[in-house]
Amino acid sequence: MLYNILLPYASHWHIANLMTYITFRSGMAILSSLLISFLIGSKIILKLRTLQKQGQPIREDGPDTHFAKAGTPTMGGLIIISSMLFSILLFSDLTNPYVWIIVFVLIMFGLLGFLDDYTKVSKFNYRGITGKKKLFFQFAVSLIAFGGIKYCSLHSHATDLAVPFFKTLLVDLGYFYFPFAMCVIIGSSNAVNLTDGLDGLAIGTLTIAASAFAIISYLVGNFTYANYLQIIYVPHVGELAVVCSAMVGSGLGFLWYNCKPAEVFMGDTGSLSLGAVIGTISVITKHEIVLAIIGGVFVIETLSVIIQVYYFKMTKGKRFFKMAPIHHHFEKKGWPETKVVIRFWILAIAFALIGLSSLKLR
Repeated sequence: MLYNILLPYASHWHIANLMTYITFRSGMAILSSLLISFLIGSKIILKLRTLQKQGQPIREDGPDTHFAKAGTPTMGGLIIISSMLFSILLFSDLTNPYVWIIVFVLIMFGLLGFLDDYTKVSKFNYRGITGKKKLFFQFAVSLIAFGGIKYCSLHSHATDLAVPFFKTLLVDLGYFYFPFAMCVIIGSSNAVNLTDGLDGLAIGTLTIAASAFAIISYLVGNFTYANYLQIIYVPHVGELAVVCSAMVGSGLGFLWYNCKPAEVFMGDTGSLSLGAVIGTISVITKHEIVLAIIGGVFVIETLSVIIQVYYFKMTKGKRFFKMAPIHHHFEKKGWPETKVVIRFWILAIAFALIGLSSLKLR
């Protein structure tokens, strides 16, 4: 909004000229979303605690230490989404269609997560909405989002899949790119949701991934840098650096309340929406495979669940891990929760650096 208002005065006012720089607006997006999180966080938590008498239901088969979290409210994703939207609307170029696609995904997946959290709290059952209903909703929203991305694509690589660490290796998926892109968005959403099980784990890992994609978005949207790095140039996508920065700021603000012992859980309201946003940005920037590298922790968490379910069925009741997702496995082995979280953050940083290195190592 400020960008669109001040742009006509860029040649006359220094502050207006600063708004033309994506880097400046990205920095302001981080600070503003962080500040808004601090301003509204305590009020939202107090309201959630008042409305949710018993808080989020705790799994009976989970680690014993989790029973101490009984009564902690969920739906804390409202803090993240609210501060993100404020910052995006304030510092983004509102004429950029990619920004509105992300806003749409953020709100719709956030609505799905809110309904899921509400079902859990109202029925005091950790299962929430059925998997089929979730997938149907996610499919419908992803379909609309992909349609918007396809319509806005102004480059010749709309259906190409870029393979990291190779200079010119592009795989044209043709019509198969459509289901692939939707799987990326839905898979990313659910992978983050599976990771959200310990205080600070999911939001810390998401903040690291968002930081990496802020850099990727800026480079992909800049013709000079994209040409130098030999990556696909996508016009106007640099604006998503501001969106990613807003996620970083709101994530750090939420972590203030979500670090152990958590005052609030993000719930599906936050995990489903933010995961979908990261997945959508990877599709827009043509870095879908790099998402699997940067989001390596999310991939590991998801694979641990798949392995556990498959092994349980094949062995008729035996477990490969003590508990899935894998962060609970390490808890069951006796690791303190903070040790699991910090070590997973370290892994997330390592994966992010490997993913960013793929931009140059070709």
